[in-house]
Amino acid sequence: MSITPQQALQRAIEHREIFHDEMIALMRQIMRGEVSDAMLAAILTGLRVKKESIGEISAAAEVMRELAAPVIVAEREHFVDIVGTGGDGGNSFNISTASMFVVAAAGARVAKHGNRSVSS
Repeated sequence: MSITPQQALQRAIEHREIFHDEMIALMRQIMRGEVSDAMLAAILTGLRVKKESIGEISAAAEVMRELAAPVIVAEREHFVDIVGTGGDGGNSFNISTASMFVVAAAGARVAKHGNRSVSS
């Protein structure tokens, strides 16, 4: 079953659960970039206020795992995973990128990943 971002927000405002299949559809919209930043912020705030259900969280995690690009490595010894948040576009210092260089310089293999990066 599909749900619009507006319907999801209304459910959260009314302290009603977004069902698993609806949350799957909503998360796919979010991950494809089809939900505005303002609407996403409103939905996330609404979910936080009503207290997220296990079903909502597990559905969101399911979609994120489904859409994640796998990182394949032959050797996991000395492998460090550094996540990037994506930059703020404000010419600020990107600590995760700097951390990646420091760790790599120390001899570790590094995978740095994130989402829709601006500065990383």
